[in-house]
Amino acid sequence: MSKKVHGSWMMLFVDMRFLMRNWKLTGKAMGGKLVPRPFRERLMLAVTAVYGCRYCSWLHTREALRSGIEKEEIAALLVGSVDNCPEDEAIALIYAQHWADCDGNPDTEATRRLQKVYGAEKAKAINLILHMNRLGNLFGTSWDRFLYRASFGRWGK
Repeated sequence: MSKKVHGSWMMLFVDMRFLMRNWKLTGKAMGGKLVPRPFRERLMLAVTAVYGCRYCSWLHTREALRSGIEKEEIAALLVGSVDNCPEDEAIALIYAQHWADCDGNPDTEATRRLQKVYGAEKAKAINLILHMNRLGNLFGTSWDRFLYRASFGRWGK
C-alpha cells in the first residue's frame, strides 16, 4: 500500500458537502447502529494506511484497542493487510483502501459490490465514515506540512 499525502482543497469541499447532505446518517454510522465501533475503526485504519497521517494512525490505533481489536490485527491493517480481519468486513475494508487510493472515486463495480453485500444504507454509512476519516487525514497531513515548513524541516514530515 503506497503512502500518499493528500491536501487538495477540492477534496475538503467534497467531503464537507457529502457529510452535510448525509448528516442524519451520522448518528447511525458513528453510534454503532449501522456500523459497530470495531468495524468503524477497522475502516478508519484501512484508510489511514493509505494516507499515512501519523495523528490518525495514533488516534485510530488507540480507539481500535479500546474497541477490542487485537494489536496484531491493527498492525496488519496499518500496512494494508486485511487477512486478520473478520471475513464479513473484508469487502468493506478492501473497498475503503480502494476508495482512499483513488481519492474517493471508487470504481462503479466496487461501489455496486459494497451496496450488494451490505445494503444501500450501510454502504452509505461506510462511505460517510470514509469521508469523515479523509477530512481528519487532510487536516493532519496539512498540519505536518505546515510544521515542516515553519521549522525548516525540523518538525512534521
